[in-house]
Amino acid sequence: MSQIKKKEGTGVKRVNINIPTELHNRFKASTAAQGREMTVVLLEFIQEYVAKHRSTTPQQKSRRA
Repeated sequence: MSQIKKKEGTGVKRVNINIPTELHNRFKASTAAQGREMTVVLLEFIQEYVAKHRSTTPQQKSRRA
């Protein structure tokens, strides 16, 4: 298992999600076929989602520190 490279001083959080095995396998194959990393594709999606929904998402206080 490879380690995700973290840039010094950037503040990185790890996110774990449960997805069906077949969906994971198809996503992994799709990204590999494009020569892309799964993490990069997911980060791009999250950034686009947040940008699109930024004005409609209410600010909530985190329950965790």
